[in-house]
Parts: sequence; structure tokens; C-alpha cells
Amino acid sequence: MSSTAQLGLPLVQGAQAQKHVTVNEAFARLDGLTQLEISGAPVDPPLDPVDGQTFRVPTGATGDWTGAAGQLAIASNGGWVLMSPRAGWTAFDMALGETVAFDGVDWRALGRNPSAGGAVTGLPVREIDHDVTAGATSTTTTVIPANSIVFGVTGRVEVALTGTGTTGWSLGVSGADDRYGSGLGLGANSYALGLTGMPVTYYADTALQLTALGGDFTGGRVRLAVHCLTVTPPRAF
Repeated sequence: MSSTAQLGLPLVQGAQAQKHVTVNEAFARLDGLTQLEISGAPVDPPLDPVDGQTFRVPTGATGDWTGAAGQLAIASNGGWVLMSPRAGWTAFDMALGETVAFDGVDWRALGRNPSAGGAVTGLPVREIDHDVTAGATSTTTTVIPANSIVFGVTGRVEVALTGTGTTGWSLGVSGADDRYGSGLGLGANSYALGLTGMPVTYYADTALQLTALGGDFTGGRVRLAVHCLTVTPPRAF
């Protein structure tokens, strides 16, 4: 046997010269796969990755990743170690901000229930940190995903919200600025617990909106989390 059964780590052979090369290769793979953290899935291999940084190779990948779709690429000593994931492997996907698991075909966020054909019911929590901009309202990036049912939005003030005459704030979306709370506190650690009596379906990517009450914002930062349900159709044939 020239490699281990689970992780494909190269084994030192009897009377082998340059044993350190094989051992270091095994360590590089272990370092990339243990407590696995995926840095994204770019089509073009990054030019200056950090050793040990691991990426998912997408369909249509170029350069050193050509023909390696579906594999994991671990940056090592100026090159790449390519590994095929096995069903059941888990990782934290930095791009998604979620823990994902490999089902033998795709990486799926944990907490999502797939069918045999790849249809998925998911209950993701989409979280962002938002720096509040000056003005009567402050709009986030498009944190609510398209084609999702939102049960509620929660939040926590990380840096106190400021503003001349501002007595509080409301949380919602354009056209419904207090859907997820009103009269919310300005101080650090104040929170929002925005449940809706009837879940709302969003058919397009949607931003959240913070509205100052009694004045305008001048600054601050909040952490916001969207609690929703998503559905994905079966895989294409």
C-alpha cells in the first residue's frame, strides 16, 4: 500500500530515499484537510495563496486546476495538492460563512435536508456586520436571498449607534421599514428580535434597511442575521 485509505496520505516505503519528501507531503495534506476550512471556489487558481489554504475547484477551472473540478486544491510550497473529497467530509466555507458537508456529489450547508436527487430544503441563517452610514436610513448589502421565506431577522448593536436627536431605530426592508422591529436601542449590545406573524417570501435578493427615529444616523455598527427557509430543485442531469 502506497497511501492511506481515508485521506490518501503518502506512505514511506522500505529503503526509500528522500523520506522527508514523502513525510512533508503527508503533513501538507493533513494540514489542509484537518479542521477543513474552504476559502472559496474561484475559477482561476489564486496567484499568491497562503500555504495550507484550501479551495473547492469548480467546473471550468483553469490553469493548474484544469480538469480537477470537484476536487479540493491545497496550496503547498508554491504549487497545489489536489484531493478528492469523500462523502461525509465537513468543512467551514469562508465564502458562505457556513459549515458544509460533502454528500458525494456536492457540498451542502449543514441543516439542509437533501433528497436522493439533490433537491434541498434549507434553514440557513445569513449573517452580516453592517457599518451604519450617515443619514435618515442605512441600507445593507443584499443579505436576504432570492426565493426564500423569512421567519424573522435578529440583530445586535456592536458599536453604539449615534445621531443628533436619534432616539432609536427600526429594522425592515424598503417599503416596510419596521417589519422586523421598531424603537430598538442604540447602545452596544442592544438587540433586535424581529419575528413575523406570517413568514414573508422574497423572490429577489433583498437588502435590509435601518431607519433612524427622531433624527439621523451618524455612525455605529450592527450585526444582523436573517433566519429563513430556502428550497433547491433536484440536480440537473
